[in-house]
Amino acid sequence: MSAAEIETSRALWNRSGLDLDSDEVLARVLERGEMETWRVLYRLARTDARLRARLRRIVLTVPLPLPRFWLAALASLGEAVDLSTDVPDYYRETGV
Repeated sequence: MSAAEIETSRALWNRSGLDLDSDEVLARVLERGEMETWRVLYRLARTDARLRARLRRIVLTVPLPLPRFWLAALASLGEAVDLSTDVPDYYRETGV
C-alpha cells in the first residue's frame, strides 16, 4: 500500500493531488475518506511515528465524525491515547 492509493479518494475531490504533509488534507481524509482510504492511511501510520503524532493532534483538535474510532486505531498502533479525553463535537461545531 502506498500514499498514491489515497489520491482517488472522494475526500480529495477539489484537490489537484495528494499532499500528506498538509494537515488540512489529512483532516479531509479523516472526515470524508472511504474505508479503503482509511485502511491505506492506517497502514502508512503503522510505520510512520510522525504521521501518527499528526493524526493524533488532528483528531484532538479538529471536529471529525469518528474521533474515538481514530483514537482507538492510534492506540492499536502503540500511541498513548486517552479514549475518554475531550474531543471536538462534530455535530455541534459543523453545519451538519
